[in-house]
Amino acid sequence: MTAYIPSITLPRFLFEQPAASIILPVAAGAAVGYSTRPDETQKTYRALRQPPFHPPAWLFGPAWTTLYALMGYTAHRAWSIGANSVNPATVALAKQGATLYTIQLGLNLVWMPLFFSLNRPIAAAVDIVALGGTVGYMAYVWGQVDETCGWLLAPYLGWLSFATYLCVGAGYLNNWDLKSAKSAKSAKSAKTKKRN
Repeated sequence: MTAYIPSITLPRFLFEQPAASIILPVAAGAAVGYSTRPDETQKTYRALRQPPFHPPAWLFGPAWTTLYALMGYTAHRAWSIGANSVNPATVALAKQGATLYTIQLGLNLVWMPLFFSLNRPIAAAVDIVALGGTVGYMAYVWGQVDETCGWLLAPYLGWLSFATYLCVGAGYLNNWDLKSAKSAKSAKSAKTKKRN
């Protein structure tokens, strides 16, 4: 069971201020997305063999932006309700959730570089499974602070389940070797262009 660990938890003001709570994950997610070069990420996504029901690459940006804003709002709500409670157990749960929130945000933000920049699908799969478990536990903890907070994290958990399927599916279908899959697709495209 994870406890409240102040040294690894985001500062209180990021939970107390609604704008900061929402802007932080949206801005951090956008920064990671742009740092991994969206044009290269989309090329990689299209080059890989994908499992059935994979969405178009353009869908990920709007989906993650919405989920980041929702998780930020949930963090603010859970902290505000929990920190202002007269029940010490509720206060402790709100703080414990804040530590879990910080951990899950870190796990979330490292997935994209692991998968797309470093071409480490096994590490990315381990990361996303750990992320799903952390978010599930966070939903349980913050759901005890405020039931609505638990439910607000349901879309995030649903998307993470789907993203885990996509991550593991793409890893498996490409023999857990993304570099070779991208190289093979580039070579095939070059041959096709020469023929035309």
